[in-house]
Amino acid sequence: MITGKRLADIGYRTFSSCMMLLTLYGGYLCSMRAYRYMVRRRELKTAAENQDPSVMKD
Repeated sequence: MITGKRLADIGYRTFSSCMMLLTLYGGYLCSMRAYRYMVRRRELKTAAENQDPSVMKD
């Protein structure tokens, strides 16, 4: 039979594992967003540099 202490230990480890996985996933999402931001910024800069200066927008 499982004692209360053993059950609490299992619950704590499960909770800690879930929080660790969520933290890693959050870090992954944050880094991917930062990467996409940097790529988009580089693309916009390149597009602005390659624009035809004779064409003016109103």
